[in-house]
Amino acid sequence: MTDETCQWRGWREATEAALYGPGGFYLRPEGPAGHFRTSVHASPLFASAVARLLLTTAESLDPDEVALVDIGAGRGELLTGVLAALPSGFPVRAYAVERAARPAGLDPRIEWTSEPPAGVSGLLFANEWLDNVPVDVAEADPDGVARYVLVRADGTERLGSPVSGADAEWLARWWPLPEPGMRAEIGRPRDEAWARVVGTLEAGLAVAVDYAHALETRPPFGSLTGFRAGREVRPFPDGSCDITAHVALDACALPGARLRTQREELRDLGITGERPPLSLATSDPAAYVRALAGAGEAAELTARGGLGDFGWLVQRQPGPSGVRGAGSGAAPQV
Repeated sequence: MTDETCQWRGWREATEAALYGPGGFYLRPEGPAGHFRTSVHASPLFASAVARLLLTTAESLDPDEVALVDIGAGRGELLTGVLAALPSGFPVRAYAVERAARPAGLDPRIEWTSEPPAGVSGLLFANEWLDNVPVDVAEADPDGVARYVLVRADGTERLGSPVSGADAEWLARWWPLPEPGMRAEIGRPRDEAWARVVGTLEAGLAVAVDYAHALETRPPFGSLTGFRAGREVRPFPDGSCDITAHVALDACALPGARLRTQREELRDLGITGERPPLSLATSDPAAYVRALAGAGEAAELTARGGLGDFGWLVQRQPGPSGVRGAGSGAAPQV
């Protein structure tokens, strides 16, 4: 074995290196779309819904130019779709926040940056970003003590030291491990990452969309997994695959947020999946075929047991003068 494969590290450190280090999975030319399919890739209807959300958000804001900030932008697919769906002349400034290099041929209106812009007003959107913020994994040992799980590049695991400090406090509050063998992903870095990017928004709406679970439905053995070439695989922290885990969105939520499913949010934005009336097939067959195809794509985006079950964490930023943003709601719930 090499020194690298023999090195024991916590999952957070190992994942950071595997995804974002030199030659990391997310820095490869093919990008995430080369390995898995998100709502953005499933249908242009998703970008159209985000465009509607941006327009609604802009109604409550005063700036001459509205920001659209895509956190974890991949290769700019969502921003490209949203810009195409917006009305001609709409005053938007688009930012792609991504660690990878800017792809060739991207719309010149999109600004490519490694950090979110500070002090802007508009819509900040993070689609399947938080699940790739690296986290440590904990497991309850035979005595019921929560310990960090250590891993090598070849995927071999062992238990390390007891979880302590802020991580232990997070587990006690958000993901207790009452029985030996139970596992959890310690989501504290995701809570902090989300609070940081929301804090860059002066006024408007911040939305995180992701695989999610709530306190009462945490998976007893965690959700850490890998993806490669469209297939779920064992998570090896060697840069050969994506490493992801579902997000405790309820822990990420800041005061005043709401947490709903993608199915609920997209329906409010006009993506319902309803089939067109059969009468259209007679009066305008071509329009019927187009509408039927759109209904199929909408059905996939809102399907139970699939993309429709994704969580949407919607956070309003009122701004220093109390500007009323779109999407304010009740306390977080699922």
